[in-house]
Amino acid sequence: MNRDFILPDLGEGLTEAEVVAWLVQPGDEVRIDQPVVELESAKSVVQLPTPFAGVVAALGGEVGQVLHAGQVLLSLAQPEAADAAEPNAAPTAQAGTGGGTNSGAESPATAQPAEPGIVVAESAPAEESGAVLIGYGTRASAPTVRSSSAPSRFGRGRGSGPAEPAGSPDGEGPASTATAILELDPARRSPVVSPLVRRLAREHGFDASRLEGSGPQHLVVRRDVESFIARRGDGPIAVPAPAAAPAPAADASAAPSGHRDAEADAAEPGRTSGERRVPLDRLQKAAAAQFTRSRREIPDATVWMDVDATGLFEARRDLLAATGESFGITALVARFTVAALVRHPSLNAAFDAERDEIVFHDDVHLGMAAQTPRGLVVPVVHGAGRMSLRVLRDAIAERTEQASSGRFPPSALSGGTFTLNNYGTLGVDGSAAIINHPQAAMLGIGRIVERPWVVDGALAVRRVTELTVSFDHRVCDGAEAAAFLTEVARSIERPVSVLADL
Repeated sequence: MNRDFILPDLGEGLTEAEVVAWLVQPGDEVRIDQPVVELESAKSVVQLPTPFAGVVAALGGEVGQVLHAGQVLLSLAQPEAADAAEPNAAPTAQAGTGGGTNSGAESPATAQPAEPGIVVAESAPAEESGAVLIGYGTRASAPTVRSSSAPSRFGRGRGSGPAEPAGSPDGEGPASTATAILELDPARRSPVVSPLVRRLAREHGFDASRLEGSGPQHLVVRRDVESFIARRGDGPIAVPAPAAAPAPAADASAAPSGHRDAEADAAEPGRTSGERRVPLDRLQKAAAAQFTRSRREIPDATVWMDVDATGLFEARRDLLAATGESFGITALVARFTVAALVRHPSLNAAFDAERDEIVFHDDVHLGMAAQTPRGLVVPVVHGAGRMSLRVLRDAIAERTEQASSGRFPPSALSGGTFTLNNYGTLGVDGSAAIINHPQAAMLGIGRIVERPWVVDGALAVRRVTELTVSFDHRVCDGAEAAAFLTEVARSIERPVSVLADL
């Protein structure tokens, strides 16, 4: 009997993902919550664990194939010989076992998929995750290192020899001793991890995956693309079609990973030699759809104020002296924000347009807008309303580390109820930010700079920042938003005044 692992929604309504690598192969025996596949969605690369054990019977797709939520990701067969091989062993309730030779063993409950990604069992034996959202698992599972022989978008290992020097995807890391073959091969599909590398190649009219990269396992890095551009010139490069390949379909959606040949671009109606077109990748498409929906559906308004943050730096220095631990400015502001949201719940809410209802959330799930190599994403710190300053600091640090690689667990990209956006790191003072639908508000922090400030009737040089709150006017009015903003500002100016509540 086979059991199907169904591909779930990967967060924020993302319903499709590309298979990057299979971590198991048909015939492999897997345990519960063991990562079995690496997928790339529009926002991150994730490893999904299986919710039940068994032997891999079939894989749901090839490397590079795009799968949709609800499709079978993996089929697992019950190892029927397990009970016969160990007749004296304690009876187990392994998933999918039926008709064993041990008459004293109870027949386990059969799990049926209730909806994409959900497996529901009448009872949850010890050998099953039970009712779980696939991709989360019920046990902690460490990331699985991809086998050198496992099929993946990064190719297969080059053998059992010494490991190759690792280079960063953009070519800034240690250089490999290998050299790229600077010729385009229409039949080649080399791994290209960095969006920057893919974009640089597309802007010069070719697909980077058609080069043979100089990185580990033929990974195409930035230096490969730059070398090819320097060799062939800066103009668009026509890529010859494979001799034996049939003519491609006219439908642009058939192009893999959103890449378009320069020849196809040149054939577009209205195309001129003085323009260049770059197709959106999956992350950009998802972001564009989210921004458009937010602007279309949310009647937003904005309030802002300048805040003296000098006391915040003094509090951080005192915390370091008292505890020996470092607390970042973002973590401190995040904790003040969470405390203010508890007292102003209308900003930690959402508007249900179908029912004309305001949905108030019981807890604060804090989204942290982050600019990553893959683009803008909003990972979420769940349960922030119940966290102390120290716990919240560590949770933010974990999300920041994940953002640097773009590898988030599926749960990290969904469920946010309020967003904190520290765009001061981009060197700007303020922004009329777009609210992250379906949330009702967002707090922005501008850069912190020294400015003249009046303190006790005299001018002084203080560290000043601008706070901005964008809010859904259907959910709260300007007075409530201003009260929330004022409370956060007061906490930043006088941190000691709120320590008793934190």
